[in-house]
Amino acid sequence: MSSTLAMLLADSRLPVGAHVTSNALEAALRTELEPAQVGDYLTSRMLTVVPVEAGTAVVARQLGLLSPRAPTAPEDARIEHLHAEWAARTPSRAQREITVALGDGLRRLADVLWPGAVPAAGLPRPIVLGLIAAAAGLGAADLVRLVAYDDAQTVVAAGLKLEPSDPRAATRLVLEACVRLEPQVAALAALTDPAQIPCTGAPLTEGWAEAQTQLPRRLFEAPWVSFRS
Repeated sequence: MSSTLAMLLADSRLPVGAHVTSNALEAALRTELEPAQVGDYLTSRMLTVVPVEAGTAVVARQLGLLSPRAPTAPEDARIEHLHAEWAARTPSRAQREITVALGDGLRRLADVLWPGAVPAAGLPRPIVLGLIAAAAGLGAADLVRLVAYDDAQTVVAAGLKLEPSDPRAATRLVLEACVRLEPQVAALAALTDPAQIPCTGAPLTEGWAEAQTQLPRRLFEAPWVSFRS
């Protein structure tokens, strides 16, 4: 059942991921990244952004399992603390804003499928995803792989819109990116303390995320517009 839930949450029909964001790929391609380097960009995200997001989701899942009720923010101090730890590892304001917007979109899905699992708005996607995992019975390792897959497929799906290419090659990029994270899956799935979440910087990614909000003509919306309606 855990694998089925992971597939459901990774479904491209959900109004999240590449429907809203390119994970800064649009700005990257408009400045210094070549289309042939998208695979390298995915690799860098698997070493930097994804461990932070996956670790945050796993700890949120653990908190959800331990709580006698669905945690809320800011009332639940543990979730508030986790939110602060995630934010400290995500220095780009643009990245934080889009991740919170994605979290709100995912929360609305949870309101239908797992009522009460995420009663508070304004939480970033990895925390919302972790709380859903706790409520739905998604295992920690599957959760880590879901975060990795969602990150990679968001970039690649956006890339197919920005620089049309062979979707078969794009699918290979997603698979190769997820394979690169696999050696970290067990360690990430075992996290229980927010202080243990990896702290890996990604200056180029952060810069591109900020640049995305300033593009005069863009395919993907600015962070604060996406899910605020």
